Amino acid sequence: MNKYIDFIKEKQIGKYIENASLSEFTTYKVGGKANVIVYPKDIKKLTELLKYIKSNSIKHKILGNGSNTVFSSKTYEGIIIKLDELNNLEIVGNKVVVGAGYNLMKLSALATRKSLSGLEFASGIPGTIGGAVYMNAGAYKSDMGYIVKSVKVLTPDFKIITMTNKELKFHYRDSFLQHNKDYICLEATLKLKPGKKSEITEINNERKKRRLESQPLEYPSAGSVFRNPEGMFAGKLIEDIGLKGLTKGGAQVSNKHANFIINLGNATAEDVKELIEFVQTAVEDNYGIKLKVEQEFVNWE
Repeated sequence: MNKYIDFIKEKQIGKYIENASLSEFTTYKVGGKANVIVYPKDIKKLTELLKYIKSNSIKHKILGNGSNTVFSSKTYEGIIIKLDELNNLEIVGNKVVVGAGYNLMKLSALATRKSLSGLEFASGIPGTIGGAVYMNAGAYKSDMGYIVKSVKVLTPDFKIITMTNKELKFHYRDSFLQHNKDYICLEATLKLKPGKKSEITEINNERKKRRLESQPLEYPSAGSVFRNPEGMFAGKLIEDIGLKGLTKGGAQVSNKHANFIINLGNATAEDVKELIEFVQTAVEDNYGIKLKVEQEFVNWE
């Protein structure tokens, strides 16, 4: 571990935190510690760090806002990389060029102020641009696939290339990047549409009201746990077999929305994972449908 720190300091990769609690970097507020979390100051320093990681076979993970990640309670013996410093933003007409570390909700709010439509679906998604592209984040029958024109990525052999929307293979909560994890989103070019600020604001306000009424936003969670099977709602399947309110340790299937698992305040990562797996098995036993988990489990091996 000291070697990592020496390298990060010597090469001035960027700010870093040693022995960091991952519960502070995930929306579930669970997880163990990480040897180090580093914030590369630019693409050049990110590339330098990744070359070092590769040549020394060091475990690593790119982490956005941690809104879809469940780390185990074990120490992450490696390097967590956060791309917060890649936060450039340029808006020309209805074209938005934005860095991977930029906050998605912040961008949605800015688009509203600029009377640009297309990001309304993202007004309640607590992710980064990079994470949103990776997950093809979406809501209200829209997602990143509808607005991404192209993405600048770092390839496994450290080349910077631009991938088109078609090459990114966006599908429901899926993209090329999920299946090719050594490709890293650096920047996205989005194509929005001119709209009326008042109409966009009205849509956002109405959806915010609905979220507050129907989702347990007062508790740490990761949003929807399971993807909706085609033509069905995962939450309804879970609710119909009586699992609302089911608790394991400090984790609970929300009484407000059955497709949310919440941290009541003292949940461990293991509580969350066990509850997710229990619900998944119960739905499969009752309906013959295996729900697909939206969250990514990290450091469980």
